Amino acid sequence: MPGVYVCAITEDDISGTEFSWRRDIVYVGMTNSIAGLKGRLKQFDNTIAGRHVSHGGADRMKFKHPNYEDLYSKLFVSILPFECDVRSNAPKDLRVMGAVVKREYECLAEYAEHFCNRLPEFNYKDNKKAPKYSRRHKSNH
Repeated sequence: MPGVYVCAITEDDISGTEFSWRRDIVYVGMTNSIAGLKGRLKQFDNTIAGRHVSHGGADRMKFKHPNYEDLYSKLFVSILPFECDVRSNAPKDLRVMGAVVKREYECLAEYAEHFCNRLPEFNYKDNKKAPKYSRRHKSNH
């Protein structure tokens, strides 16, 4: 299924807790791909693990947190799936895919409202604010 996902890095075990806006949220993402949330989160994991770079936000996260084992134990993901057929051109499915994109931007806006008009750390596309691991370590990828 397509959907929106939010990543937090924290020492606290927040698994199983109700979602809330927290300062330790570091990335908001979405997918409308055929592979859905499962496929996109696999790309995220492959990138932070250093298997191959296929996710820009995860590449930025890996720059700051290059040790996969240390990061993995502190990384929490919350998902909001949307039900639709992403292969369909039916108006109802297209509207749901549009709602996924809209919800991602609403999440970014909500985060900014809570935290002084800032985006989550790894949502910045500016390589100076959030450099990519792959750009600094080209020989590894």
